[in-house]
Amino acid sequence: MSTAKAAPTKSKVMTGADILVKSLVDHGVEVLFAYPGGCSMPLHQALTRFGDSIRTILPRHEQGGAFAAQGYARSTGKVGVVMATSGPGATNLVTAIADAKLDSIPMLCITGQVPTGAIGSDAFQETPMVEICRGITKHHYLVTDLADLPRIVKEAFYIATSGRPGPVLIDMPKDIQLGTSEIDMDPEMDLPGYDPTPTPVPSETIRQIAAAIKLARRPMIYAGGGVIIGSASEELREFVKKTGIPVTTTVMGIGTVPPEQEHSMSWLGMHGAAYANYAVRDCDLLIALGVRFDDRVTGKVEAFAKDAKIIHVDIDGSELNKNKQAHIPVRGDVKQVLTELNKVVQKPEIAAWQKHCDELKAKYPFKYDENFDGILQQHAIKTLSDITAEMDTYITVGVGQHQMWAAQFYQFRRPRTWHSSSGLGTMGFGLPAAMGVQAAHPNSLVVDIDGDGSFQMNIQELATCFCEELPVKVLLLNNQHLGMVVQWEDRFMDRNRAHTYLGPIHHDEAAGNSSADRFSYAEERYPDFVKIAQGYGCGAATIRKKADLEGALREMIEHKGPYLLDVQVPYQEHVLPMIPGGQTVDDMILE
Repeated sequence: MSTAKAAPTKSKVMTGADILVKSLVDHGVEVLFAYPGGCSMPLHQALTRFGDSIRTILPRHEQGGAFAAQGYARSTGKVGVVMATSGPGATNLVTAIADAKLDSIPMLCITGQVPTGAIGSDAFQETPMVEICRGITKHHYLVTDLADLPRIVKEAFYIATSGRPGPVLIDMPKDIQLGTSEIDMDPEMDLPGYDPTPTPVPSETIRQIAAAIKLARRPMIYAGGGVIIGSASEELREFVKKTGIPVTTTVMGIGTVPPEQEHSMSWLGMHGAAYANYAVRDCDLLIALGVRFDDRVTGKVEAFAKDAKIIHVDIDGSELNKNKQAHIPVRGDVKQVLTELNKVVQKPEIAAWQKHCDELKAKYPFKYDENFDGILQQHAIKTLSDITAEMDTYITVGVGQHQMWAAQFYQFRRPRTWHSSSGLGTMGFGLPAAMGVQAAHPNSLVVDIDGDGSFQMNIQELATCFCEELPVKVLLLNNQHLGMVVQWEDRFMDRNRAHTYLGPIHHDEAAGNSSADRFSYAEERYPDFVKIAQGYGCGAATIRKKADLEGALREMIEHKGPYLLDVQVPYQEHVLPMIPGGQTVDDMILE
């Protein structure tokens, strides 16, 4: 989706709806997700006139469409586009917009609006979307003059993709959609004060960083989503290879460095690798690249890497010194910084540190009870990872225990193959995000690893998968509970079940009764996910025995259309390690 100025377009009389849709086509949009309504009908009529150039996918809920747009954007780096009508259609986008803002996802959200003369009158299905989304968008527009529309769309794409990416809202009153004008489709942008591209980091700063690395004896690299967003994974891999510095990532940074890399320390944070957390605690230099020192990584922030000199590189200057003071704060493009560093950096003398990190990895691996005769969640994910290791596979997840286990036990070797609602932690993300990934990569295997609680929040998108011919696979780890909340109840609330059971209220599990048996099963399962999936036209099966797992996974993968595999798992298995919220590495729970 180029923001470069194209050849002049001859002006002609067009409706506002046609102008908007043609602008999308001109910016390279090939797919969008849109649900129609009264105030967006002209836009949908225009989409039919451009049907040869742009595919419109009809989600079954506006939130599903917005998360699908995110899946498209996260897996390609392009702008994901979603469209909804005014009022409830527009407000149904809000959670996904906030999600995109926190994870820096380029997204264009187009909403219908009541006619300009009715704005402010509490008209039918009127909501003030610009006001609602002011704090959760990178920028927002209410179009009040048709002549502004081509400029607004051009600016929206530029803002969404430049600097630190994010969501942009265009609110389109119905009379603007229906109005006609002879218009220049390629106007100049007008963005005074918006300077998203930092100046190249000067060579003196590069030399300062290189000098700090040379002097370090216990350095660590802490790499985040900014490395993936900045297309700097290859430069990071070269940097690790040149320096031998151990590297850990955030959840957003998974895939930047393959797990087989000898200096890979997996990911860190609340449920990250114990060895990564211990290494960061003990390091004397922390090289933070495209991260924001999120509380799920740092825990008690003043104790995080407390003995380390900190280098922090980020394209967004507002992140520097926001949560953690850096000794060398650098506003810059991480790809440029790593490219220049790779030219001059020298390998530090860290053989003893590398040995120490290797020993930590050997002592504190991710693990689970491999002797359990049923199917543990970790085992299901690891088996899927082994089967798909040589396939072109993309993974999405919901939010909860399954999300953390997927990050721990699925082996991600490429950037943009792991898709998680990380900053906002939105349940219901997995299935619709998988739709967007599948639309972007029609010949790839796309698997949503989900939990039954998260999955039900957008279960209606099974209809989209079937009707739009998106062969998404769902590996449903069904424990009949809100597993992550159950884990906190078990650890910190005397095992008291407080509305974490997802079945009928007359079942014993709903009454707060719970044993200490970590392999407890909810015997009565509700709902019947196989019947639901089949009702939507999808393939489906359910399993509980370990011996059935591999064959069932292969059947799922080989199925031509969308497929749901309901795997019945225990509900008191815990995600470990775990650093309790607001505490330190020294408080980490390992068993």
